[in-house]
Amino acid sequence: MFWGPTSALLWGCPLPLRSVAGPIHLAVRAPLNAAREKHVIGHQTSLGRTLLVESRRCGLPVPDPATTWLTLAGTLGVHDLVAAGDYFAHVPPESHPVPGRPFVTLDELAWRVERFHGRGKSRASEALPRLTTRAESRPESLLRLLLIDAGLPLPEVNPELADARGGLIGRADLVFRRERVIVEYDGDQHRTDTTQYEKDMTRLERFHLAGWTVLRVRKYGLFTAPNTTVRRVATALARR
Repeated sequence: MFWGPTSALLWGCPLPLRSVAGPIHLAVRAPLNAAREKHVIGHQTSLGRTLLVESRRCGLPVPDPATTWLTLAGTLGVHDLVAAGDYFAHVPPESHPVPGRPFVTLDELAWRVERFHGRGKSRASEALPRLTTRAESRPESLLRLLLIDAGLPLPEVNPELADARGGLIGRADLVFRRERVIVEYDGDQHRTDTTQYEKDMTRLERFHLAGWTVLRVRKYGLFTAPNTTVRRVATALARR
């Protein structure tokens, strides 16, 4: 069966580039020997019959979502592991239901982490309480963790906000409600989906008119100049 990062990718889980571009990971149940082939990393699992195998992408065998997440704990950093956990545990809003989601609940992950004794146990235990069911993208998860680790207040994740008349404006990525500050990760939708980008710009304009300070963070601000992003958000919070 496929394992680790390869299994996660088959589940559609976003991973750092080094994991996406790496070799294929395959696993067998003990006592079978792990694969030894070029461009393949073999694993041997002792989970035996307790391992639930599911199929993805036209029947390719992968471990269940909780097991897949735990297999990442030995190689991913805590932030990337949280982002992966956010993906597996994501609960779509009622207005946009997605069949089959979440792939796993936070309670199930907690139960599995408690009984897990493999590589990455401590990292999984550290990541678990930082997961949320509301994050909608890997950059959004990483941005949330960046701000929290810098000592800023814990933001709400993707709440629905209304204007002064009670009219729904929409969801906002990270919300500091007391300070009336919104932090949005600005992805590549302006290049890939003009219609969605126009909707996003209208939504952000309505937030501004409703009295919110809206900060937009792009790829550079998250991955290249994170300290600058922290300072921007801290300054906005201090002003309100």
